[in-house]
Amino acid sequence: MTTSSRKSKKIINDIFDMIVDAYTLERKNMVLNQLKKRNIDDLKVLKAFSQVPRHLFVPLSQIDYAYYDRPLDIGCEQTISQPYMVALMTQELDLEPGMKVLEVGTGSGYQSAILHFLGARVYTIERFEKLADSAKEVFKKIGYDITVKVGDGTLGSPKEAPFERIIVTAAAAKIPQTLLSQLAVGGILVMPVGSRLSQELIIAKKISSEKIDQRRSCACIFVPLVGKGL
Repeated sequence: MTTSSRKSKKIINDIFDMIVDAYTLERKNMVLNQLKKRNIDDLKVLKAFSQVPRHLFVPLSQIDYAYYDRPLDIGCEQTISQPYMVALMTQELDLEPGMKVLEVGTGSGYQSAILHFLGARVYTIERFEKLADSAKEVFKKIGYDITVKVGDGTLGSPKEAPFERIIVTAAAAKIPQTLLSQLAVGGILVMPVGSRLSQELIIAKKISSEKIDQRRSCACIFVPLVGKGL
């Protein structure tokens, strides 16, 4: 085979690969330009973002923007967070395969899917049944075994507690004590904390049943957390 023939064959194969998954290139660009150029350097996290099909978790009306560097409306006055924020919160969790994780605020289901890809046993709670049902449909389509519950996320999930990791994808003035009580000793909770228009991403580590260490990561803006546990 001549050099010219080999080049032609490679071009044809590349085109075929792009047809098989038209979003492969968009995911690659997302990882390179939105994540790696910032402070996302966990290789496992980067791999998850290069593989999980984000476009399946957004409404059809938003699918052209699925990999853009911004949050998108998913209905019920909720959003799917920008890829960078999802990646940052995931990286801050410092996950290991097999860990039991509680997510408060299923939303589109994309964050849950990323956690599942990383090997977590994911339990996610959503207060809007419509969003929960939509997420479950996508999980089924891509073969992800994720437990979805409709309810008040501020109350956690006592039956499955304790959790080694907890992630909250909505903001409140403080971390609900109920969630801290369901966090295992040595566990990590990641959540935006602050007012409606000024929030910081907080990483809380449970040192003992009485001691919680907290540190601030960055400024952010999330939809409000709603529930009886506040």
